[in-house]
Amino acid sequence: MDAASIQAMIETGLPGAKASVQGDDGVHFEAEVVAVQFAGKLPLARHRLVYATLGDLMGGAIHALALKTLTPEEAAARR
Repeated sequence: MDAASIQAMIETGLPGAKASVQGDDGVHFEAEVVAVQFAGKLPLARHRLVYATLGDLMGGAIHALALKTLTPEEAAARR
């Protein structure tokens, strides 16, 4: 598994989302995902949305994925 593939799956599964994924060992990754779908959702619900885009890869090909999930407004406020 590679970061570019994970990024593509997240962005396909959450239309309009922007994901930045990093990970050098092929099983441990970290991602920042900005998506309008996160509005009004608690962090756990946001993470579940991202995990759903990756399906059975979580816990298998992807051993660990550290997530930072933001709405577009939250991301803009950080800049």
